[in-house]
Amino acid sequence: MLLVNARSYRLPTQPTVVVCVDGCEPDYIAQAVAHGAAPWLKSTLSNGTALIADCVIPSFTNPNNLSIVTGAPPAVHGICGNYLFDTTTNSEVMMNDPKWLRAPTLLAALADAGRAVAVITAKDKLRSLLGHGMKGLCFSAEKADAAGVLEWVGRPLPSVYSAELSEFVFAAGVQLMRRQGADVMYLSTTDYVQHKHAPGTPEADAFYRMMDGHLAELDALGCVIVITADHGMNAKTRLDASPNVIYLQDVLDGWIGAGVARVILPITDPYVVHHGALGSFATIYLPASADRTTLASRLAALRGVECVLTREAAAERFELPADRIGDLVVVSERFTVLGSAASRHDLSGLDVPLRSHGGLSEQQVPLIVNRRIEGLEATRRWRNFDAFELALNHAQ
Repeated sequence: MLLVNARSYRLPTQPTVVVCVDGCEPDYIAQAVAHGAAPWLKSTLSNGTALIADCVIPSFTNPNNLSIVTGAPPAVHGICGNYLFDTTTNSEVMMNDPKWLRAPTLLAALADAGRAVAVITAKDKLRSLLGHGMKGLCFSAEKADAAGVLEWVGRPLPSVYSAELSEFVFAAGVQLMRRQGADVMYLSTTDYVQHKHAPGTPEADAFYRMMDGHLAELDALGCVIVITADHGMNAKTRLDASPNVIYLQDVLDGWIGAGVARVILPITDPYVVHHGALGSFATIYLPASADRTTLASRLAALRGVECVLTREAAAERFELPADRIGDLVVVSERFTVLGSAASRHDLSGLDVPLRSHGGLSEQQVPLIVNRRIEGLEATRRWRNFDAFELALNHAQ
């Protein structure tokens, strides 16, 4: 048994693959199955174990991928966004560096226990975090040429803004399992398709058809497979299909003066073309002289805002590290996103109506195992970071 972040895990007895399908709103799977695009998933949903789980909030990529591989919420591992305000240097930075990690990963622990571990992620921004301290193969599809894997995967280097980036992840996973095998493999895709296409559209169904085929190949190789997601995805538009945005920096500048408050958007990462750095979760840093109670009440009254919490309340409710979030946390409703100042967002790359994530409305995600597991607690609140517990402790 391994003890990692206060959770116990059995060592794998069969090849084990955990897949994080970026942006996988559960309806994507339901629609793909209904349209006949995912026969393997249809069979697995009937004969395996199908659950709906909650991801961590903010429902963004980095916090949830790190929760899955640590088996713990951000309060434990420290990654509370893709981007944060570093109060020690008074600067806004990406949370891609392992220095921000506060907990070990299960992947590193499994490798230290002598198991062959492999990590394949779509975007390079996650590679160093997921592979931190891990002995084994760890590369991104984005930088697959630098990793020297293009020849044996048998595919050209994909564009970072393409469905092929995720397809490369699956194809590489299958090839790796066939060529040399792995005791544990973690695959993490990109949500390029989900940001552009709603569940049940031809483009979305094509993505899940591709995924379904590769998962069927891994299943045929004898793998225990657990599929989950880092977050869901929703349309964030007005009736005329324009982005439905509350520009918080502009609002606060009008209320208390220009630059007095600092709005941080944790969705921000190096790949903002498809969402314009607009998501449904924001943090606000305020000077000590600011009336937080009054500002929270005024923000909560804005149309499209679901809740406004103080730092302490947000840290408790969403299991976040209190020292890495603002004085106030704002979460918007299903059809609304939050921005900083309108002048700071380049929306010229949005060639389809905006779809995004970050809030409570994107918290539900699939949690699917290709093995039937009996006796699971009927009232348990499942989390996406229970994926490895199911894979190692229940499915083998």
